[in-house]
Amino acid sequence: MTKKNFPLLAFFLLLIFSILSIFVHFNLFKSIDLQTIILLQNVIPRNFDLIFSVFSLLGSVEIVLVIILILWYFIRKLNYFYVLLFFGIFHVIELLGKVLVNHPGPIAKFFRYDIPFVFPTSSVKPGSSYPSGHLGRTMFVSIIIIYVVSKLKLKKMHKNIIYVLVLAFDITMFLSRIYLGEHWLSDVVGGSLLGSSMIIFALIF
Repeated sequence: MTKKNFPLLAFFLLLIFSILSIFVHFNLFKSIDLQTIILLQNVIPRNFDLIFSVFSLLGSVEIVLVIILILWYFIRKLNYFYVLLFFGIFHVIELLGKVLVNHPGPIAKFFRYDIPFVFPTSSVKPGSSYPSGHLGRTMFVSIIIIYVVSKLKLKKMHKNIIYVLVLAFDITMFLSRIYLGEHWLSDVVGGSLLGSSMIIFALIF
């Protein structure tokens, strides 16, 4: 996809996110949300509680900001004013979603987070779990990395290896947030759409 198609893609993702938000508000995904979390917790062994708990810290605001600043240091071609601007806009929309969309998170019996530590921003609980900030931030950084790698003069095989690693990271974060009982399926899908749209808006500039 060429850069000239970025505005269309960004607006399309934002539109899908908006439609999904309305559906989530009216509990249209209640059944599939519940079935998904039960399925994952039945299939994935409890040995993964600690692994997924530690892994999920990588999606926190603090860690993602550090990653963005590291990218800023090594890759000066990107306009990081717009990257940080849309990173901020993402969090404003995320907070509005958690305030305005009526979607309480999974109940306590599903909770499997297994370490006695959370970053300060993760302790803020506005009352709703939609959308997932972790997934939004994960997609935000992943798309930056994919975009930068696509511009580098690397062998196609090396680029493909990086793409697969990034995809594996995203899938693991996606599954971990549901498995740990932190979010529903609809939350992580919404966060992914919002984070993707915001970084694509940033890359337009």
